[in-house]
Amino acid sequence: MLSRLYTVARPRPSLLLHVRRAHSTPSYRPSTRVKPLRIGILASGFLGGAYYLNTTTIEADADLEEIASDPLRHSPFSTLLRSYTVYALCSIPFVVEYSPALLSKLITIPGISTITEAIVRSTFFPQFVGGESAEETLPLLSQMRRDHKGVLFAYSVEVDEAQVDGKAVEILDAGTEIHRLNVAETIKCIDVAGDFEDKVASQSGRKTWVAIKLTALLPSAQALVNFSHHLIQTRPKTSPSIRFPGCPHPSDLAFIESGAPAPSSLTPEEVADLKQLYEDLTRIVERGRQRGVQIIVDAEYSWYQPAIDAFTLSLTRRFNALPKNNSKSDSLNNVQPLIYATYQAYLRRTPEHLRQSFKDAQAGGYSLGIKLVRGAYHHFEVQADPSLEGCPVWMTKPETDECYDACAAVIISALQQDIQRKEKIPRVGVLFGTHNSNSCMKILDGLVKEGIANKEGKKVVISPAAAERCTIGQLYGMSDALTDKLVGQVVSPSPFVIKYVPYGPLVAVMPYLGRRAIENKSVLSGEGGAAAERKRVGAEIRRRLLFLA
Repeated sequence: MLSRLYTVARPRPSLLLHVRRAHSTPSYRPSTRVKPLRIGILASGFLGGAYYLNTTTIEADADLEEIASDPLRHSPFSTLLRSYTVYALCSIPFVVEYSPALLSKLITIPGISTITEAIVRSTFFPQFVGGESAEETLPLLSQMRRDHKGVLFAYSVEVDEAQVDGKAVEILDAGTEIHRLNVAETIKCIDVAGDFEDKVASQSGRKTWVAIKLTALLPSAQALVNFSHHLIQTRPKTSPSIRFPGCPHPSDLAFIESGAPAPSSLTPEEVADLKQLYEDLTRIVERGRQRGVQIIVDAEYSWYQPAIDAFTLSLTRRFNALPKNNSKSDSLNNVQPLIYATYQAYLRRTPEHLRQSFKDAQAGGYSLGIKLVRGAYHHFEVQADPSLEGCPVWMTKPETDECYDACAAVIISALQQDIQRKEKIPRVGVLFGTHNSNSCMKILDGLVKEGIANKEGKKVVISPAAAERCTIGQLYGMSDALTDKLVGQVVSPSPFVIKYVPYGPLVAVMPYLGRRAIENKSVLSGEGGAAAERKRVGAEIRRRLLFLA
């Protein structure tokens, strides 16, 4: 049992508002108060639903002929039943909508908490989480590599933006601040990833990466909010102007890098915390360099993003610097960029931000690492500022889709130009994070059109140079049919598709599971989402029960 409690205080809304605009805006998150009666009803539905789904008739309306070569055929029957149960629950809107508040309440009720943890441990946890420790995920990493899939590894403990009533969260150790444990665990995660790659791969094609969230590496994320406010107010103006959260500038961390005066708007404690964060990030990235493990800096809520961008740019300019002699490198990681920044297509700024990033990378002589995603926090961003004028995100999904595909086309063109240089160290690397099958097909078509890949029948053949520069990824436990389709369609010397695999103690990961359900609601409910995955799994269960060949 976990031994101590900690509380992560979320940023005060009054300060968040100043980051975007001077006048007031509505609260940035929905109410998380759930009345006892509703909790009882939801708990009954949640706990009873799991039992019902394991005793009811398995639905199977997928075409059995289409799954003749499906990897599900090699899955244990117990895993299929678990997956069917989880996908069925994720197909119920109220379960997805209320899961964060529901889980937070249930784990505080004596007796019920034990039952809740047992159910989550046998259903949602193994479906979406790799294990409770980095070592526990190793069998999964091995299985994925056998299936020609890479892994984006992440310790899932992070700031809980929707914590209920200030309830504490249990941690592993006593007497140590949680963010210090997170830093140590991240470095351990890199070592586990490096050891795994040393056993299964050469010095190229190392497709076990590590993702980090900066909010988890500070004693208080409020320092990032306040620093972001300072940056928005003081950064040099760009032409053309870039919408909030703006674009990072090389001078953003001058008070850390060159001894310039610290921002007067920050408290001495915040300045000390930000300097310590930079030291910790330097240690993390240096360990990644030594072990040949790429580091992906995840994007977060827009009120943190100016500060996150500042730290990411500073480290990128330092650790992704191109060697003077391009034929040599003292790092295991001599193929792709070491650090990847995350670009969210739902932000209106992203097309211009991406253009400025390419421009700065060329001028600064460093390799640009890009993780392109649509973005997971749309609901919260719109609530923070629902006005069309002030909201930093596109208001509709088609706008976000168009932005994503347009940015992907720009990146693919840059990949083509980089490969034509025939240099050993690439100047650009990309991870396309998407659960959208149309975007995935457009990416493959773009690679073929630009001559980066060849079409051989139904297969897309990726060259070694392209394989080290370009990857597509999805979350573990989600869009598995799309993942398997890509793996089967693409021929590549190293894994072309990776899965984002979080890990961590059950009690710490439960808020992660609830938040991911809401943040990825469109994925769970859309084409190829939970309903489609349920039908796919159901078809395999039915085939086995009927002894179909």
